[in-house]
Formats: sequence, C-alpha cells, structure tokens
Amino acid sequence: METIHVPISELRIGKVISEDIFVNTQYPIIFKNTIISHEHLQVFFAFNISRVPVYKEGVETQSEVKETDLIAPTEPIPTFRKIYDNSVEQFKKEFKNWEAGAKVDIAKARKIILPLLEMVLEDRTIIFDLNEYSNPKDYLYHHCVATALISSVIAQKLGYDKGITIQVAIGGLLADCGMAKVHPRIRDKKTTLTEQEFNEIYKHPIYSYSMVKDVTILKDTMKEAIFQHHERLNGSGYPKGEKIANISTFAQIIAVADVFHAMTCERVYRTKQSSFKVIEMINESEFGKFDIKVVRALIDIVADLPIGTIVELSNLEQGEVMFVNKFAPTRPLIKLSQSGEIFDLGKNRTFYISRIITNL
Repeated sequence: METIHVPISELRIGKVISEDIFVNTQYPIIFKNTIISHEHLQVFFAFNISRVPVYKEGVETQSEVKETDLIAPTEPIPTFRKIYDNSVEQFKKEFKNWEAGAKVDIAKARKIILPLLEMVLEDRTIIFDLNEYSNPKDYLYHHCVATALISSVIAQKLGYDKGITIQVAIGGLLADCGMAKVHPRIRDKKTTLTEQEFNEIYKHPIYSYSMVKDVTILKDTMKEAIFQHHERLNGSGYPKGEKIANISTFAQIIAVADVFHAMTCERVYRTKQSSFKVIEMINESEFGKFDIKVVRALIDIVADLPIGTIVELSNLEQGEVMFVNKFAPTRPLIKLSQSGEIFDLGKNRTFYISRIITNL
C-alpha cells in the first residue's frame, strides 16, 4: 500500500486518498480511502493544501481496500458549518490568548478565516445562515468571524479585487480584538451598563488599533478601518465622532457588516431578527449613518431573489416570489402557497420576509 504525495496541479479525479488529512482540526477534513472528486479539489484549494497523499497507481485501488479500512463517517467532505464551528473555536483560543497579553498573530488570523472566505465568496447566500449558528454565550467569537465573512462579501460586491477582499475580511475579524482588553465583567454583563462601563466599551476600537498597528502584513488602510468601524457619517459614532469626509469606505464596510450581523443574531437581551427586516432598518431608520453604496451592496446581496424563490413571511405564510421591484428589492410580489393570492409586500409593510425556504 505505497503512498505518494501528489501536487494539487497534477492530481486527477478518481485517485484514492491514502491517509486521513488534517488541517489544524480535531477531525480529518477528508478521510482515508476517499475517492477524489471535483468537490475535494475545491476543499484542498480552500485549505491551501499543496500536496495530497494518494495510493500509488497499481499498488492498491478502492476495490482492494480492506473492509476494516472503510469504517469512516458517511460525510467525508466537511460542511461549511463544521469548518465554521472549528474556526470559531480557533478564534476563541486566540481571543483568550489576547486576554492574557499575547500579540495578534496575523498568520493565525488568515488561517482561521481563509477556508471560510473561499466558500462564502463562491456562495454569498451562506451569510443568511450565520445568525443561526451564533449563540448568546459565545456571541462575541461568532460575531467576529461572521463580520469578517459579511465584510468580504460586501467588498466583493463593490468590485474590490481578491487581495483587498481578503484584507477587508481580516480587518472585520480583528475589528473587535480590543474587546479582549475590556474587563469580562463589563463585556459579559447581562444588565444595563453604567455610563462608566459604556465609556470603557467605547474604547475597544482604540484597543483594537493598538493591537494591530505594528502588524506589517495588514495594510494601514485596514488598521484605520478597524479604528473607525464604529464611527458614523453623521458624527454619532465613536471613538472620535468623525464625520463623512474623514471615515474610510473600508471602515463603513466593516461597520455595515458588524451592525447587520449584530441585529440579526439572538443576544442575551434581544431575539434574532430577519435579514430582510434588518437590512430595511439599516437603510431607513439608520439612514445618514452609513455610506449608501455600501448599504446598497448589502441590500443587493440579501435581496437577490430569483423569480420562483420560496419564502416564509412574518405571518408564517409561505409563498413564491413572482416579481422583484428594483427600487424596493426586499419587498417583492409574493404568490401565497395556500390561497394563490398575490401579496404585495410593497403595499403591506406590516409584513416582511422572515426567511428563504431552501429545504422543500
């Protein structure tokens, strides 16, 4: 059963993996005796794997593999959720290190986010489910990872190249690293914060900037974005109360991603909300705080509903998207499944899309 290590560029579909493949994970991302498919090639690319162990041709084929060797989980390809959960755990470990005084390791940050980034940029709809993965107890760690992913999707939608998109994602991941310098008693408090405690929370972008300012691999524009990600165009943000002319677009991308994920997630003091409802709130009630082109990019991503998409409304009725008004993309015409009635969300603003139905 001789093994050879084949470069990805020379790997052929149908080859058989000869060893479990680990990438800083508790479980293999691909198991021994898996037959390589196109999907596996994408996984190798996502994890930056350059060479893969396979059986040498003529030594052993899949049909010759012993039955005892075939005892393995039925899902050899890791799902996005598994990779995401592992990334959140890795980020949590890094955060604990920062609490203990460790410096930000940008190589580890890249390793945490890059596999997820490849998958999200390939399929933007993944961001609709990020709030489902979060929980109030570990919200901060989920929030940092999710903010990174949503930031990257917005950057991609705005036309930035891959290199800048990756930098924006890392900026989003590290934007709240300064929360490690805020006392857990304040950070995790479940009751209303005092003015003094709020003032300490408001310092976290300063702490974040201090932690990344000497990281040479991170662009200065991203360090600035980390410092400014809680600034608002109308001057109502923090830590400096900057206004429109002094706030970078990258800071606005991270800001919109940060707010979008925060408002869609379940928190200790609030239930989770629909992505469609939240994007309308950002666009309307928060108008003037965010760069309109950044908000519009997120709206286009969230409300990109092909005709025929099955959705559930806030009144629990299900229906099919019949027409999307480009001036109000979150409020399409819906044909209700039970009655066949055409329901115009543009006119019935009491209701909204609560979720997309993908598992019919």
